[in-house]
Amino acid sequence: MARPLALTLGEPAGIGPDITLATWMRRREFGLPPFYVLADPLCLSRRAKRLGLDVPIEVVTPATAAAAFDRALPVVLLGLPATAEPGVPDATSAAAAIASIDRAVADVITGVATAVVTNPIAKSVMYKGGFTDPGHTEYIARLSFENSGNPAWPVMMLWSPEVAVVPVTIHVPFKEVPERLTRDLIFETGRVVARDLTARFGIARPRLAIAGLNPHAGEDGTMGKEDASVVRPAVERLIADGIDARGPLPADTMFHEAARQTYDAALCMYHDQALIPIKTLAFDHAVNVTLGLPFVRTSPDHGTAFDIAGTGKADPSSLIAALKLAARLAAADQNKQRTDRTAGKAALV
Repeated sequence: MARPLALTLGEPAGIGPDITLATWMRRREFGLPPFYVLADPLCLSRRAKRLGLDVPIEVVTPATAAAAFDRALPVVLLGLPATAEPGVPDATSAAAAIASIDRAVADVITGVATAVVTNPIAKSVMYKGGFTDPGHTEYIARLSFENSGNPAWPVMMLWSPEVAVVPVTIHVPFKEVPERLTRDLIFETGRVVARDLTARFGIARPRLAIAGLNPHAGEDGTMGKEDASVVRPAVERLIADGIDARGPLPADTMFHEAARQTYDAALCMYHDQALIPIKTLAFDHAVNVTLGLPFVRTSPDHGTAFDIAGTGKADPSSLIAALKLAARLAAADQNKQRTDRTAGKAALV
């Protein structure tokens, strides 16, 4: 029996429970890989009742989750309650969300799960519950190091069939972007992207398009010096490292259909430069992928949507895409590991 994916609960008051239930109900329609949810089963059963969904819930261990998946939504107990009502986080929300992430990462590192898929969290709620990391990605990277001892350079990529984008700086105020943006940051981000596009996405020689920071990529220095002094040297270093990279490019001409055919991923200098195009092109099915980790982690590319939680209006398309992509990337990881083991044995002969 194939090992399952580990799916986190996310913010209990958000749409995570809604889309989890809806996704399981469509498991056969989309040929979804087996997954289990790290959650309070009462939270999910209450939400199913509220939504009028007939979803049987079965408490399992990770080892028995795949066998149960076809007949019931498998839930692995966290031992913590999640009592929040839809749209109204309460004192149990942060602890339940954090425990779910902790267990998912531990499960994939110990090998009982093949990948981590995370439902959306509300950082404001998490901060009140003692969460100290800037966001989901940084927290998972820290857990990865604490659990495995392997340092990680986490990179957030938003992927869809239409376009893949990477914000080099992420959740920082716009006025701080120029000071946070360094040659090393762009170079290391590009290296991680190129490596994972090859190892996990199967692209033999990834093509990276690097956006400029300023309008018209600085217009030869007349609209800002950063593109010439920071972005271009980083691109040249990527090229010297054997990576197919070009830039800095004017961001306003990078995302029309013909331009998108010329690269495999676009590296953008700040959050909205990356997220506006992908959310315009693939709002309901884009996937957040964390590159640079020793395991696969994906997530729906949307938030908790408190305003529609518990109403039945939440679209599970992005979670469905996240589960399918996680299974695909995890399979690539496993194939590479088998190949490496075979090559290692051959070298000893």
